[in-house]
Amino acid sequence: MDEQEAILGIKNGDKAAFEYLYRSYWSQVYNFTRLYISSTIDAEEIVQEVFVKLWEVRSFLNEDKNIRGFLFIVTRNIIFNQKRKSFNEAFYKMTVLDTLEESYNIEKELEASDLCEHIDYLISLLPPQQQEIFKLSRKEHLTYKEISCRLGISEKIVGHHISDVLKYLKKNLKLYAIFLSIH
Repeated sequence: MDEQEAILGIKNGDKAAFEYLYRSYWSQVYNFTRLYISSTIDAEEIVQEVFVKLWEVRSFLNEDKNIRGFLFIVTRNIIFNQKRKSFNEAFYKMTVLDTLEESYNIEKELEASDLCEHIDYLISLLPPQQQEIFKLSRKEHLTYKEISCRLGISEKIVGHHISDVLKYLKKNLKLYAIFLSIH
């Protein structure tokens, strides 16, 4: 079986054709992934995601095009999304930690549970769409793309909402810390 036959086969749901492509490209996708991902477990998971995506979009494949290019674009996008997601989580954690440090410097009696309650309260004051986007991003750990698909809005709008919420939280948490220092 050659690549073109395998693509035609996979378009028709042929699992043997899928296995052929998997065996043919697994190591190349894995090695490419390892250039950007240090954990072997994470790299293997990304490779699995790439081939799941291949199966999901098989009906759109073009047998006249090189499958290798498609696989590497999908791999790059998954790596990019994972890096962006981990960056957003790290940024959120740093924002909360910065606020906690400032709060503890101002008044050591402020407990983390009070801060979490206050954050939840601040989130509840946001418009419903921002609340939902923030919860999907930070509590359900969805990517911007997953949120945009679920809500039927663009990834750019999701990004703007997340940015606005983080700025709002940072500003209000600093105000909360200042208020506590006055009492």
